[in-house]
Amino acid sequence: MEIPSTHTVPLSWLYEAASLPIQYRTLTEVVPEPARDPEQVAALREQILHYKEALAIVRKQKDTGLWGANLLAPAPSKAMGWKEVGTITQYRRLLELGWPPDARVFRFADRFLFRLLSRDDDQTLLVEFQRAAKSDAGLGAWARSMGAQAAGAALARGAHQDDPRLRGAAHRIASDISMYLRSELAQKPFKKAQGKTVLDPLTYPPTVFSIEMLAFMPAVQRERAGFLERLASYFSVPTSRRAFFILAGKKVFRPLFELLGDPLHADAQGRVGDVAFAVYWLELLTRLGIVRQVPSASRVLARLYSECDDRGIWSPAGLRVMPKSTNAVISHYFPLEGPGRSPAQRQTDVTFRLALIARILGIPLNVV
Repeated sequence: MEIPSTHTVPLSWLYEAASLPIQYRTLTEVVPEPARDPEQVAALREQILHYKEALAIVRKQKDTGLWGANLLAPAPSKAMGWKEVGTITQYRRLLELGWPPDARVFRFADRFLFRLLSRDDDQTLLVEFQRAAKSDAGLGAWARSMGAQAAGAALARGAHQDDPRLRGAAHRIASDISMYLRSELAQKPFKKAQGKTVLDPLTYPPTVFSIEMLAFMPAVQRERAGFLERLASYFSVPTSRRAFFILAGKKVFRPLFELLGDPLHADAQGRVGDVAFAVYWLELLTRLGIVRQVPSASRVLARLYSECDDRGIWSPAGLRVMPKSTNAVISHYFPLEGPGRSPAQRQTDVTFRLALIARILGIPLNVV
């Protein structure tokens, strides 16, 4: 199987079967501009601003510009002390739902997020970790690093790809990752601590945040071609099956954001157990320009396209329920489909994402 040379976009079918965000984003991000109906674009844009899920997120934003009294939570977690979905996930969720990146709700949060990039040592920037970090400098250092990467992901996904503050932070993060990839630690990243196998605190592997940030910053990509080649090689090696923990100061917890090699876990035919995470990962690698350089990613993408019918609708054999992910980090991304019981709703998200990936890849599109 190979990635196809052309792809059909089932726009008419998506208008009938898909949620409002999928309709709007297909029209504005997939359909070539000359083929768009300006009146339809304007109508859908207005409807997006009144979309129920998006308005519910906006109402939850606090006076600080943050959500959920925390920064990093993709979902509630008793172990991490997260009671609600946090700022970085809610910010990106609104963008995925099609809200304009210059909307006031984003501007309200941006000031705090840019402070996270600035190496400001204000303890309040540690958000959910600030109390524990008072007596645990190691935890504070981990929280500052992860907070900066998370803020970079949100700002790059929004309206700030070319902001010099973000570009400076992106280059620093890329340099730190690149140094790690070339170090001996990349080959032996684990150590023993507190009776557990932990990721050595001196490591600086890619995270979902740093990769998403770089994926939405094409200017930085052009300036870091050698680094992208190293990333492609790194993501071509299967993730270790070895169970490990994150050691942040005195705190030990299960890994959530760190990427130690290829996270797809695809078989030789390109089948994966988590299709939702797969399309997220494939979109990021496509935006980075390295999806064809990572063998497992290329196989999975080719297989997903092979499962599309003649109209471009993703129609794998035996699909009985909507794909669900066991990975909480993509809760902002999947699904965009709303509630309902239509069998077509099992297909709309992946159908849209494959069309979007085809557009980013530059594959000629046939809009029907």
